Amino acid sequence: MKKVRILSAEEAALLVQDGDTIATGGFVSCACPETLSTALEKRFLETGHPKDLTLFFAAGQGHRDGTGGDHYGHEGMVKRVIGGHWDRAPRLGELALNNKIEAYNLPQGVISHMYRDIAAHNIGTITHVGLKTFADPRNGGGKLNECTKEDLVKVVNIDGHERLLYKGFPINVVFLRASYCDEYGNCTVHREIGPLDVTAMAQACKNSGGRVIVQVEKIVQGGSLDPKLVAIPGIYVDSVVIGTEQDNMQCLNMPYDGALTGEFRIPVDAIPSIPLDAKKIIARRAAMELPPDAIVNLGTGAPEKIANVAAEEGISDKMTLTVEAGSIAGIPYGGTQFGAAANAMCIIPHNVQFDFYQGGGLDVAFLGLAETAPNGDLNVSKFGTRLAGAGGFIDITQNAKKVVYCGTFTAKGLKTACEDGKLVITQEGSKKKFVQQVEHITFSGDYANEVGQPVLYITERAVFELRPEGVTLIEIAPGIDLQTQILDQMDFKPHIAEEVAVMDARIFREEKMGLAD
Repeated sequence: MKKVRILSAEEAALLVQDGDTIATGGFVSCACPETLSTALEKRFLETGHPKDLTLFFAAGQGHRDGTGGDHYGHEGMVKRVIGGHWDRAPRLGELALNNKIEAYNLPQGVISHMYRDIAAHNIGTITHVGLKTFADPRNGGGKLNECTKEDLVKVVNIDGHERLLYKGFPINVVFLRASYCDEYGNCTVHREIGPLDVTAMAQACKNSGGRVIVQVEKIVQGGSLDPKLVAIPGIYVDSVVIGTEQDNMQCLNMPYDGALTGEFRIPVDAIPSIPLDAKKIIARRAAMELPPDAIVNLGTGAPEKIANVAAEEGISDKMTLTVEAGSIAGIPYGGTQFGAAANAMCIIPHNVQFDFYQGGGLDVAFLGLAETAPNGDLNVSKFGTRLAGAGGFIDITQNAKKVVYCGTFTAKGLKTACEDGKLVITQEGSKKKFVQQVEHITFSGDYANEVGQPVLYITERAVFELRPEGVTLIEIAPGIDLQTQILDQMDFKPHIAEEVAVMDARIFREEKMGLAD
């Protein structure tokens, strides 16, 4: 093998040409190639080049502070962005919402698989994921604004089965982050939160005739790396840049934590109990939906609290938590370390985790509840002037054996209290979540009914079930008035079960519920 080229960040930035398609690695605030992206941004701001780029990424990247994807958020620098999750890069989102760039949002797991299909020169990625959601060309095909015209998604029929074809395209440049690199370009990711998509992304770019550029912490002697740890073989790598100490942090502004890489395990005290607020009420009711030994994915917000409730009730060992970034078991982290998990039993590539998810491997997924329509459609991806993106939501919710949406009944200002096993609404939220029509179909109730997927919508005051006739009220909290505190706070009248149960009073008391029994 020949020795790899070692470049400065400025030299690497000169390799990106006007009109190139560039793919960037990273997962939210973890493993972002900050030194490379910063240098490219600096070059554009000083010279106006490279311009008219196509930016391609799966997981959201950055911390809403100019990092990650926002290095590319300058008018003229990009002409098109194809991303899985947009929320971490508000400058890019603003360009999209103002029709300044062509913009697409595709399912995160699908994009992770597109890298592999591009590498293999397949016609595209063929999957059921996205059917009847906003990614379906009959609902927009992932286009986010009026100036986005080209169809990247097509409906195909294979042996009588309807599928979506996500079209592939060449990748000219890829920016990746790795840990160590030897003299021949072999790169490990042993100090990152996981391998993510680095292998597939490097293959896709290399087989497109593009340039694979990797940011690393240090370069070591050739042949000194454990070959089992090498995630990016040197035969894929065109050049290497040694990143700054700040830019090589495991997660943005966070020191290296070996508990997130499997280097060591940390002692874990009992997860502290949380106050009896609306989120805990929701998490308690949701925890009652856990089957024994469940393989689970928890979303952010109210679903996160299920881990606290499980610990408090002594049933943490009855479920295995997984994170789409690749960890299995352990304790998922949040904030700038979202995507990582301490004490994981296994950390697999991002695209491989989505193989498992898309094939129905999750027993139950607990995700956040936002805009909900009468037929069960849910929107978590686009709200007027806020562009969040779907991330892995579509991949996860369309394929889990059971989906439980968890969230407050109303938003903006809701306050609650519990008295004698009853729920009291002390201040109603000003924004209704149950609406006539969602702005973006991130989850399709029609598709769920078509495939017979069980779906629940759990709030602090009521539980709804998706039935063939639509969203159906099945439980009401003790102390809650059906008309004034449920029906009047919805933009549509739900179906009401013949027998509406009263939510378990234990949910609304300070003491443990006794779920372990």
